[in-house]
Amino acid sequence: MRFKSIKYYNFRNINNGVVLFNKDDIILEGINGQGKTNILESVYTLCYGNSFRTQLSKEMIKHGERVMNLTAVLEDEEDSYDVSYSLDGNKRKILLNGKEVKDRKDLIYLFPCIVFIHEDIDFIKGEPEMRRKFFDQTLSMYDPIYLNYIRAYRNVLAQRNAAIKNNQTTLLDIYDKKLATYGFEIMNSRRNMVNEFNEIFPILYKKISGTNKNITVSYKSSWDELNDVSSIIEHLKETHERDIRLLTTTSGIHRDRFTVNDENGPLVVTGSTGQIRLASLLFRIAEARIFKEKTGKDPILLLDDVLLELDDIKRARFLEELTSYSQAFYTFLPRESYFNERKDDLLDYNVVEGKLYEV
Repeated sequence: MRFKSIKYYNFRNINNGVVLFNKDDIILEGINGQGKTNILESVYTLCYGNSFRTQLSKEMIKHGERVMNLTAVLEDEEDSYDVSYSLDGNKRKILLNGKEVKDRKDLIYLFPCIVFIHEDIDFIKGEPEMRRKFFDQTLSMYDPIYLNYIRAYRNVLAQRNAAIKNNQTTLLDIYDKKLATYGFEIMNSRRNMVNEFNEIFPILYKKISGTNKNITVSYKSSWDELNDVSSIIEHLKETHERDIRLLTTTSGIHRDRFTVNDENGPLVVTGSTGQIRLASLLFRIAEARIFKEKTGKDPILLLDDVLLELDDIKRARFLEELTSYSQAFYTFLPRESYFNERKDDLLDYNVVEGKLYEV
């Protein structure tokens, strides 16, 4: 799947009109603040139905305007798709081939997309929630059942916490059963995912870093010692008193921990900034590889100035390993050339104050 074109109307600072993207590799050059990342955001928004930069959709509307629209044409080997994303104030509307999209997962499985951003370093340095979010996203990209379990778990968790805060403790047994049922499936999927991730990630790190440093991911569930739904239900019942006292659900897969380790312990403690940065980039390559293995499909990749902190050798090795994609969008500063040889199917734009000029 790849984009053929996007038509912009009042999106951020991007000039209104149609931009062609009918190549495998799209380079967006320009100094900071010209709109390069805005282009990546538009691609991601059309693939996912939301932004990777803000939770307030109206921030994507050009300053001083109320209405915004993105309209794209995408194609794969067999079909062509028209997708549009519109905002009128806070009201969002997404159309796929003229029909309104009610659930964003209808887009996700058609237009898989992976974005590399500087904030990905939080996969290593950030709070446990960031790593849970990464692995949940990776699983959800190819497994709609997992996505349904995650949605259901979060819904039940919110209801259980509300019952605790409202002193509706007679409802806890009902919520415990649901939480245990969904959480048990999520826990097993996460365990399998970490095993598969560790078959890819350590090898990638050694190849691109040029070292024998062995970096892996470990997974510790809140319910590690519990082997079935009934034992989880019993465990949750035992936590009622504590949960009521603390006004929250203290046990569950929402408290699971993923840790990135080398031979000496957690990488956030033992690793240099460069090692942590490289590892965070390789999370995304591993995600693309796993998606390809599971689905046979290649995702669209968005790389937002993430190669700046790699030296020339690691950049070259990184780009050599960047193979599992149908289309890739890169943002570069002017006159940067990270490719050893000019790619055959490449489109190069210079971005100046929201206008794109083909180089």
